[in-house]
Amino acid sequence: MYSIALYFFHGDQATAADVTQQVFLKLMTSIRQFRGDAEFSTWLYRLVVNACMDVARRNRSHQLASAQSSRERETPAGSHEEYERRERAALVRSAVSDLPLKLRIAVLLRYFDDLSYQEMAKALDCSLGTVASRLSRGHRILADRLKNLSDEK
Repeated sequence: MYSIALYFFHGDQATAADVTQQVFLKLMTSIRQFRGDAEFSTWLYRLVVNACMDVARRNRSHQLASAQSSRERETPAGSHEEYERRERAALVRSAVSDLPLKLRIAVLLRYFDDLSYQEMAKALDCSLGTVASRLSRGHRILADRLKNLSDEK
């Protein structure tokens, strides 16, 4: 839960911790609503997704992403290769963070939590086609934003 929130909120540990705490509180108060129609983990992912989306709607600004990028670029400690690796990782994180909410959460669930399309459809409360569409659109946007990254190697 924390890792999804952490990536969703551009590495902001405080917000990720707050969302995780909200999810646990919601879990404790809503456990009776779990009907067993789906896996418990899928229901839990749904709680995390909803909590992330709710907080993101309240905090529309992208100040977190730019602040995180600035902090990461301040001190280039280590070798030149390590610095370049960190820079590439920061660019990827920034590109994922800048995706529209629905595309971002789909990418995070697929690639950071390794959910199947079926699990994602249940967690996102949408069809398999919608999952595929969101991932496809997310891939296109990321490919466009990161196309220069492979040229820099």
